[in-house]
Amino acid sequence: MIIINTTIDIIVPCYNEEEVLNSFFIETEKVVQSIDGCSFRYILVDDGSRDRTLEIMHELASANSHVKYISFSKNFGKESGMYAGLSNSDSDYVIIMDADLQHPPALIPDMIKGIQEGYDCVAACRTDRKGEKKIRSFFSQSFYKVNNRLTNSNLPYGAVDYRIMSRPMVKAVLSMSEVERFSKGIFSWVGFKTKWLPYDNVERTLGTTKWSFKGLTKYAIDGITSFSVAPLHFISVMGFSISAIAIIYGIIIFFKTLILGIDVPGYASLIIILLFLGGIIELSLGVIGEYLSRVFIESKNRPIFIARETNIKSATNVDNGSYSSKFSKEDDN
Repeated sequence: MIIINTTIDIIVPCYNEEEVLNSFFIETEKVVQSIDGCSFRYILVDDGSRDRTLEIMHELASANSHVKYISFSKNFGKESGMYAGLSNSDSDYVIIMDADLQHPPALIPDMIKGIQEGYDCVAACRTDRKGEKKIRSFFSQSFYKVNNRLTNSNLPYGAVDYRIMSRPMVKAVLSMSEVERFSKGIFSWVGFKTKWLPYDNVERTLGTTKWSFKGLTKYAIDGITSFSVAPLHFISVMGFSISAIAIIYGIIIFFKTLILGIDVPGYASLIIILLFLGGIIELSLGVIGEYLSRVFIESKNRPIFIARETNIKSATNVDNGSYSSKFSKEDDN
């Protein structure tokens, strides 16, 4: 439960957000300044931006002592940005939100009320996908359905990363230090009492989205393969079924030949069967390859992120067994 002098860190992963970062800070400040009993700090994470995002972070940190930043050595992805913010947070509660204002700052007071009700986490979920292309909305909805069927991480349709979490939940999330991260699934897998906060989708008015269809597809595959081995079980069942059908068909052909004599097989049907089986083999190898590639990546034990600079003096070098180089420079304030 929120009490007086509670500290809350707002973690904001940023990639090429120069057009919206100042507006985000102004709009969010209007909300948090009106909340009594809580002390807020920003942890802005520059995910290897190629525009003026880092410069704006410098400016905000110079003018506001409660603004901290971490700048990556290259683009590691949003998942790494969230992990970096969480691993450098020491507050009572943590809020994760995007800088594009599609995560409305106005929801923060309602999130805090949810914490006051005894929840460990209050997470936002969109009630619609207004402003998005229909084909993208269709694939998004399909992902949630497939994910919930194949994995043990039950995600409501429209679930986003925007949420507030208690310190025990943050520690649980950080204990899962895999490199190939799917945070929505991790938030669900660690458990804890969660309240879902519905909101209407907010169209992006400044800047451009950084998610391509290819990127979203990879994200969906990561989500399923990170929390389910169902595709591997499906391959086993499919292989057994095809083998059983082949044996039955072979027996039928054997007796047919004994009774009716040798029959000349059709060329077209033979080609179709060969192509079908070849496709099944390639598909099976592809699925196995997805899992094998993740084992290969995790076995290297590479850092989740590498920070080039930060103004967080308490930044450490080792986080939950995953080395992260964070070279602290003198505090700008």
